[in-house]
Amino acid sequence: MSNDERDRRFWIRTWWPVTAMAALIAMSSSTAFGANDTTGPLRWLWQAVFGPVSNAEWGIVHLLIRKSGHFAGYGVLGLAWLRAWWLTFPRARFIASAALALLGTACIASCDELHQAFLANRTGSPWDVLLDCTGAIVLQMLVYGIVRLSRPEWLARTA
Repeated sequence: MSNDERDRRFWIRTWWPVTAMAALIAMSSSTAFGANDTTGPLRWLWQAVFGPVSNAEWGIVHLLIRKSGHFAGYGVLGLAWLRAWWLTFPRARFIASAALALLGTACIASCDELHQAFLANRTGSPWDVLLDCTGAIVLQMLVYGIVRLSRPEWLARTA
């Protein structure tokens, strides 16, 4: 295998999770995933698991499910960015990779909200960008803590 082939495989293996998560977020940013289109399927699922819910309660539950999706989805995107930067710059400090990961997450979140502002059944909100970035930060901190406890030698360069 040539060096070019090895380099290409490294870049694909390193960056495909970021690309896949960005594509998933772009697809979920469409009109098909607006609140008016997700309420039916999500309510059916909720009631199948937890039983009947009133309309007033459902409004709150639906909002919490959707916002939890933001938090978790962008948290995973933040981890994909973190992994990609960590592998691309293996001698970098963890905080530098985490900062680049947060910047990438914030850029995608901002573009997503800007796109949603132009859709009839969606809204673009800077609060959602903040929620998205918070998800990325929290998951990065969890990973940092887990790695720090289980494999401190991996993070020896962060001192």
